[in-house]
Amino acid sequence: MIPGFFGSKGELFFEMELVAADGSIITVNVLLDTGFTDFLAMDIQDAESLGWRYLKKQEMKTARGESLFDIYEGTAIFEGQEMQVPVVVGDGIPEILIGLSWLENRRLVVDRKAGILTLESI
Repeated sequence: MIPGFFGSKGELFFEMELVAADGSIITVNVLLDTGFTDFLAMDIQDAESLGWRYLKKQEMKTARGESLFDIYEGTAIFEGQEMQVPVVVGDGIPEILIGLSWLENRRLVVDRKAGILTLESI
């Protein structure tokens, strides 16, 4: 189980570790974006600072319409499990985002009134 916390506006945040190309591990708070269907999204400067490998460009739908993004291969540690994930990378992404793909094998439990936010393995 991964405990989360609520942001000032009720945002859903979780802690995740990212593994840089040199093997160093960086702990970050990530925002669960239920409108994002992939695994991970971040600003270009973050992906480059981690030294992750560029894969390709990909057209994607956003709230603002179609946009072209870079896709990188990144390594994330979530719930103690290290995994390679595709990372959507663009300019001006203010928070590191996780998307609905993380919910394929996890149960999201949200009870804001009780202050409960967890991602649990199924």
